[in-house]
Formats: sequence, C-alpha cells, structure tokens
Amino acid sequence: MAGRPYILAETNWKAVRDTQYEVAILPWGATEAHNYHLPYGTDVIETEAIAAESARRAWERGARVLALPCIPFGVNTGQLDIPFCMNMNPSTQAAVLGDVASVLDAHRVRKLVILNGHGGNDFRLMIRELQPNVRMFVCTVNWYTCIDARQFFNEPGDHAGEMETSLVQHLNPELVLPLSDAGDGRARRFVVAGLRDGWAWAPRRWTKVTDDTGTGNPHAATPEKGARYFDAVADRLAGFYVELAAADPEHLYA
Repeated sequence: MAGRPYILAETNWKAVRDTQYEVAILPWGATEAHNYHLPYGTDVIETEAIAAESARRAWERGARVLALPCIPFGVNTGQLDIPFCMNMNPSTQAAVLGDVASVLDAHRVRKLVILNGHGGNDFRLMIRELQPNVRMFVCTVNWYTCIDARQFFNEPGDHAGEMETSLVQHLNPELVLPLSDAGDGRARRFVVAGLRDGWAWAPRRWTKVTDDTGTGNPHAATPEKGARYFDAVADRLAGFYVELAAADPEHLYA
C-alpha cells in the first residue's frame, strides 16, 4: 500500500518524480519536559500531526504540498538544568534551515513554510538572513497562534497546560498519565515590571519559574476539546497552504 503522497517520509521516488510541489512544510518542534504527565516529545507529536492533517486537507483541495520530517530539537537554553531537555542553539537552527532550504530551492520548490510548535523557537531573523540566498519564498507559522485557543479552553496555558494536554489526549492518549499525576502548572512571574508586563523581554530560567516544568493548569483538559482545537488549527493552516500555493511569489502585495 502506497504512503500518503503529501508526506515525504511515506511517499516514493515514483510519485515525487512526477509531482511539482508548490509548498514545502517543515515542522519544527522540541524535546523537553512537559509537566509530570505529558511526554518529552509533546511538541513533536503535536506538530507532526498538525502538519500531516493540514497537508492532507490542502492536498485534497488541489494544492501540491509536501510535509517534511519534523525536526525534534528546539531552543531550550533556559532549561539546560532539566535532564534531557535537548537544546539546539539558534545558530545551529539557522545552519540546519539553510541546508534544508538549499535542497528545496535546488529542486524548484517555490515556497517554504516553517511550521513551528515550540515557543522557544523564533525563525524570523533566520528568514531575513536566508531569504536573499534562495529563490523561494520563506515564511513561518506558529500553529498555536493561528487560532484563538480561548475559544476552546477555559485557560489554554503556556506549556503543558489545558491546551497541550487536551491535544495529546486526543492524538496519543496512551502517552498521557492520569491528570491526578499532573502538577498545577503554576508559574512565577518576573518581579521587574517591564519584564512582567511584556514590553521588555528576557528568556525565562525555567526551574525558577515552575516547580513541575509546566506553565498552565492542565486539569480541565479533555480529548474532546483537543479534537475540536486540532480540527480548527488544521483547517486554518490548510486554507493558508492552498492560498499560498496559488500565489505568485513575485506578486504578493496589492
């Protein structure tokens, strides 16, 4: 049985040889602790699933999109004292992104979407530096901001809270411990007003912020909430891919 033609890892040279892909999707996650109850691969599980489902919906609407394998390591410089929170520095990410983009560019993929699933990753400056060196259009999307999560959750949370817990309960319930095992995800805030209010910024030292590695209370999570949110995010992204696939990179402004 042939694999899904919009998933690079599952398709084959016979199909790839005969398809001109308009949009490549590069899922990018992280490997890190997610409170006591969620797996270290939470960001990868979520981002891979969202990339696959959104690509499927776009493909069925006629857009030739291709989801690449998910890169599982993200920027975790604030979590180096938590065992096995795997860190990839931004400079390393830039080198990896440059290599991936050069391959896609050589094979005449006209647009690249970096589908980001980890808050510590920020690809905007990398894209600014990369863009003059490739012919393709490059953009980034944080899937967790493309839909207002407050429509689906009482308190979405920032990390391993209600939103992420609900998603993994829906996608891989066998990997989620009972919520009775979860911490409350209480997060301490900066004492300096500008940092606390968000108009100044500094990276957070995670073990100083939270006792259980979570930020956001997961106890109201349900797989039903996760399913509804997953559907909405995948549909929103699919629409974006379809529109982007049809767009001329030389005429993106009106």
